[in-house]
Amino acid sequence: MELQLPDFFLADLPDGVELSVSMIDQACDRLKENADQYLKNRTTSQLVHSLCQLADNWLDPEFPFRQKLIEEGPAQSGFSLDVLMDGMDRMFQQWKPDHFEFWLVQEFGHAERIDYLASNRLEARENKSSRARGPRLITHICSGNLPVPCIMSMVCGLMVRSAQFIKCASGASYIPRLFAHSLYQHDPKMAACIELAEWKGGLEPIENILFEKSDVVTATGSDKSIEAIQSRVPRQKKFLNYGQRLSFGFISKKALSGLGLRRLIEDAARDVMIWDQQGCLSPHVYYVQHKGVVPAEKFAELLAEELERYRLSFPRSPLSVEESAAIRSRRHFYHVRAATSKDTLPFFSNDGTDWSVVYEDEIRFQISCGNRFIYVKGVHSLDEALHGAEPIQHKVSTVALGAADDEAEEFALQIAQWGAPRICPIGKMQHPPLHWRHDGKPALAELVQWTDWEL
Repeated sequence: MELQLPDFFLADLPDGVELSVSMIDQACDRLKENADQYLKNRTTSQLVHSLCQLADNWLDPEFPFRQKLIEEGPAQSGFSLDVLMDGMDRMFQQWKPDHFEFWLVQEFGHAERIDYLASNRLEARENKSSRARGPRLITHICSGNLPVPCIMSMVCGLMVRSAQFIKCASGASYIPRLFAHSLYQHDPKMAACIELAEWKGGLEPIENILFEKSDVVTATGSDKSIEAIQSRVPRQKKFLNYGQRLSFGFISKKALSGLGLRRLIEDAARDVMIWDQQGCLSPHVYYVQHKGVVPAEKFAELLAEELERYRLSFPRSPLSVEESAAIRSRRHFYHVRAATSKDTLPFFSNDGTDWSVVYEDEIRFQISCGNRFIYVKGVHSLDEALHGAEPIQHKVSTVALGAADDEAEEFALQIAQWGAPRICPIGKMQHPPLHWRHDGKPALAELVQWTDWEL
């Protein structure tokens, strides 16, 4: 029997139904009342237990919502089935009680800080206890490139006991809505504190009342869209933004010399493959140090071979005419350059535009056109790589590091001092832990206000 989604959220309304100011106004009031009734008295352990149970359900092959995602998700999201389910499973696999506990302690210094006035060991010594409290209503303005950030925004709001209004990008509400319905079936009182809607940005009367009713507004998207939103959020409201970010990797010559080379190549290709390079954590460039046993040019060739294997096991999603044209145009440019420069080597999939690898000695950071188009750039040192990435230094999200054990800490310290908010191994770029600090910001602590009790 096919799973039918009830009309529980505004995003469930039939096409053609226009949202009104009064509908948004009433939804915000209802959300606040529901959160007061159903969330405020839930303990952290109860919330975590419920979310972990739901994640286990999603990982069960027989779970009806998972089956519906498998059937309809590729057409709705634009991702191939393998890419989509790989990304979703990676998220749900992180939802474990010990991961939540680590996250809460990292953010608040105590796992039950939202439940009561709590003290950790150092605070108890100073006769002090504190409690964090979340805002009554959070509005999340979500981008449409990936479904995971939108779902994780919901989780953040639930963890701080806040009602939430989720505004999805136009045409991008299907997967967040499917998750919200699974939550509604699993824990209806928790789901009653969430509303989802979808509209094309810029409906100012609706958005203005939404911003006015909210205590906190978060926004994810392009820098231009975030600036437009911020200009309309009332000054007394907290505004948290997550703009466009870029990521790259650095691989040392020692990492190219050991028995782990095969695994390194696989991991580098996996980072390119996951979500088809559509997220802020996707690599645009791999800087590869010269003078390894495997030359940087050879690394590019091996990476191309591995991407060909992924083409067969994890096929890329179909592209629009515009996306295909962008890749073909850029390929043509590097074909022409390679004819006149021995320092440029293109490696392209034979049939179609499934993957593209461009090797060059030019160290300047290049923004990829995505969809498995990756640059490999030979450098003599990490200093040279970071110099090449200076133009996007203020926009960096993640730097992946491939290094030998005896040099990794020194490299990581150098990258941290340069200003990267996240450093991870090659192969983990698109798989951040539950407790990662998005763009260097604490995901939960940014939302709350504090009360300190001095005994």
